[in-house]
Amino acid sequence: MRFTKDHEWVVVQGDVATVGITAYAAEQLGDVVFVEVPEAGKTVKQGDGLAVVESVKAASDVYAPVSGEVIEGNTELSDAPETVNALPESGGWFAKIKLANPAEVDALMDRDAYEAFLATL
Repeated sequence: MRFTKDHEWVVVQGDVATVGITAYAAEQLGDVVFVEVPEAGKTVKQGDGLAVVESVKAASDVYAPVSGEVIEGNTELSDAPETVNALPESGGWFAKIKLANPAEVDALMDRDAYEAFLATL
């Protein structure tokens, strides 16, 4: 699992990256009440808006941590947005992206680096 400073995570299997938000981000948002995930076929560049999360506190964009083509959005989040809070780093994933540039993943933080980053906030 790799992480961004915007609190997204990525898990890569083959040439597909599964993307979500970290437990820290989910905790900061509070109770998630709505999630808009991208549709399959959408092309994203690293840093582009990928999804939208609304909680009782705020609405936030989720940014693409890697470039590529969305091959699946987690449509189950439409009916169960609370999954983002309950399982932020597993079942609460937002999208699966076919990687355009696998080297982008290597530039992201590992868990130790992310934990150190959180300590600075």
